[in-house]
Amino acid sequence: MRVLIVDDERPARDKLRRLLAFESDIEAIDEACDGVEALARMAQCAPDAVFLDIQMPEMNGFDVAACLPVPQPLLVFVTAYDEHAVRAFDANAIDYLLKPYDQARLQRALQRVRARLAAAPPKHHLQHVLVNQRGVTRLVKVDDIEWLETADNYVVLHTAQGSPMLRQTLAGLLNRLGPAFQRSHRRAAVRLSGIEGFHADAKGDGAVLLRGGVRAPMSRQYHAGLIALLR
Repeated sequence: MRVLIVDDERPARDKLRRLLAFESDIEAIDEACDGVEALARMAQCAPDAVFLDIQMPEMNGFDVAACLPVPQPLLVFVTAYDEHAVRAFDANAIDYLLKPYDQARLQRALQRVRARLAAAPPKHHLQHVLVNQRGVTRLVKVDDIEWLETADNYVVLHTAQGSPMLRQTLAGLLNRLGPAFQRSHRRAAVRLSGIEGFHADAKGDGAVLLRGGVRAPMSRQYHAGLIALLR
């Protein structure tokens, strides 16, 4: 199991690393001291699980959780404040460690992580998407998709040849497409390899600039994550 520790306090990172070192199935432990570094490290070390502090400067733990790369690692929030518990599980956290915790409590969190990893089916990323339009089934190559956009209960597949619609949630489709596509907005995702730049205002909102002059919506929440993944 590969683990990433994200906490802006060195003593907290040292304690968790020390406790994790007792676990025989943990093959690699990496660290990040803030949210931006965390997203950059995730792109490089591909952790199975992330132990994530909530209160950090610039990007808090929930901002980081919203920008997790696809496929998402399992998430365990680690914090000294119990009032964030409900929001943590809304962010699909597998557990919530309240500081100060001990080895026994960490063990329970790790058992949940191990159980989820063992139950996860192997990932087979899509090469084609079948789209049914007016009784005609069309085969869309994933390599032709430039960006994705939600439209009610559908996802619009933006390609150079057109923009067919697939009845599917954006989150569900991203999990099947793999890490080639990442969210740029709550309702949009872009192909990483097609990014040519960003146009953002002072708050970080704006657009992702794709090849051929294509622009996809971008929000501040996902801007930093995309930058980190491209480094």
